Amino acid sequence: MHKVCPLSDLEPGDAIRVETTPPIAVFHTEEGKLYALDDTCTHQDASLADGWVEGCEVECPLHASKFDLRTGQVDAPPAKLPVRAHRVEVVDGVIMVEESSERPNLPPGLTVSGHG
Repeated sequence: MHKVCPLSDLEPGDAIRVETTPPIAVFHTEEGKLYALDDTCTHQDASLADGWVEGCEVECPLHASKFDLRTGQVDAPPAKLPVRAHRVEVVDGVIMVEESSERPNLPPGLTVSGHG
C-alpha cells in the first residue's frame, strides 16, 4: 500500500501525483469519490493528474485522450492502451493506494525498472 496524503489535503475536484514507479495519480471527484490510475498517458509522457476530470473520466492534458477513472480504459484516441486502475481506501483519514499487480502500459520510449 502507498500512503498518499490526508484526505483533507485533497479537495474534491483535485488530483495528486504519487511518485511511485511508475507514478500514480489519485483523483478526488466533485462527487467525493476517490480513484487511482497510472499517472502517465499511454500515448505520450503526460501526467493525467494535470488533466481535466469530468464525471468518471480524466482527459489527458496533451492530446485529449480520455480514460475511465473506474477501469483505466481509454475511449478517445490518440491513446490506444488503457492505464492500470488501483484500489483506493481511506485509513484513519489517510488516502492509501494498493497498486495493481498488472503490467503497466507506458508510452513509447518509457520503461519502468523491473517492468521493462
